[in-house]
Order: sequence, then C-alpha cells, then structure tokens
Amino acid sequence: MPLRRKKVLVLNSSYEPLSICDAQKAIIMLFCGKAVTVANHPEHYICTVSESFPVPSIVRLTVFVRVPYKRIMLNRKNIFRRDDFQCQYCGSREKPLTIDHMVPRSQGGEDTWENLVTACSPCNTRKGSRTPLEAGMPLQKKPIRPSHIMLMRRFITTVSDDWKPYLYITS
Repeated sequence: MPLRRKKVLVLNSSYEPLSICDAQKAIIMLFCGKAVTVANHPEHYICTVSESFPVPSIVRLTVFVRVPYKRIMLNRKNIFRRDDFQCQYCGSREKPLTIDHMVPRSQGGEDTWENLVTACSPCNTRKGSRTPLEAGMPLQKKPIRPSHIMLMRRFITTVSDDWKPYLYITS
C-alpha cells in the first residue's frame, strides 16, 4: 500500500492528539528526529537495500507544540460531520440531507453551531419556519460547538485499536 494512503496519528509530546498525517510525512518526522514511534502498523514495512523499517501508526512529537485554541469553521461539511451525517429529527441516513435552523431566520435565528442541525429534506419541509417545539419534532441530540478532537473522530472512517486510547479519553 502506498505510504500516502496509510494514516498516522500525530500526538503532542504530552500524548494529546494533534492531527492525522500520511505515513510518508510521519517517516520524515521520525528520520529528522522530530518525532518518535508510539505504535506501528502491523505487517507493513518500508524496505531499503540493507534494512526494513516498520510503518508507524502513531507518532509522538519530541518537543511540545503549543497549539492555540482551534476554532472549528462553521460550514456545511463540519455540521454534517458533527451530526454524523444523520437527520437530527428522524435519524435517517438514507435521505438527502440539508441544514436546518432550529430557530428559523424569520424568528431571529442565527447561523451558529447551537442553532444549525442536519435534517433530511422531508423533515426540514415538515418543520417549516417553526421551532422544533412548535412543530412537535424533538431533536435526537442537542447541537453543540465541536472540538477539533470530536471532528477528528468523525473524520476517520475506521479507527485502529491502537488509536482509541488517545482519541476517546479526552472530549
């Protein structure tokens, strides 16, 4: 498998998840001394003429990187990710999804993380320009502003077992 398609979890020196990169970038960080291996992909190796090296699955930076608060962009893609590509009214994943204002714009609703939810077209039409309470359509879960780790979890389609302790112990 090409190195660009293998994903590697990058941890800060404090073991806090920072990002996900491809294996090629992780290997460069390892050889430059900027990171150390925490875990390897099983059965995947890079072979040179004289040696073979395991492909990393998790790397940890050797120097702590102070990361400013990561403000997640409010956009359609991130709202869909936060809501797990599921209608927040009926729970459907099969129908075409739209973005719904819980408090409609006509009633002063704004474009905020707490007011926007994913809705299927039939539910969005049925709700109309009413609040969920007025329409008698309770939400599956309350919308919140996501953290970068929360979206990182949603972005990854399959999480390898060795990543879980780092991605799911913090919120």
